Amino acid sequence: MDDCIFCNIVKKEAHCDIVYEDQHSVAFTDINKQAPVHILVIPKKHIRSLAELKDEDLAIIGHILDVANKVAEQQGISKKGYRLVINCGIESGQSVWHLHIHVLGGRRMNWPPG
Repeated sequence: MDDCIFCNIVKKEAHCDIVYEDQHSVAFTDINKQAPVHILVIPKKHIRSLAELKDEDLAIIGHILDVANKVAEQQGISKKGYRLVINCGIESGQSVWHLHIHVLGGRRMNWPPG
């Protein structure tokens, strides 16, 4: 997808603060931080949203969840706790149409979140 900012990040055509990368995913600091630590984890494969995940993509979800845990450890938030968020659709607040996980931490989280 040429107009997808996250695909452009994967292709190194858009600048961001990458904190982790492997052959299947990239993790980078969110430019609109909602917590002291706010990292986005994305698959390199373009998938519009969790609702559009196909059977052949199930391993991708497991992988990016594992990366989210690694990033939480790397960022020093794994011991006190962190929140993972996947927005799915307009009413959830999804604004970039490329599957991504928000890793949030470094402060106490409230409930309910929305």
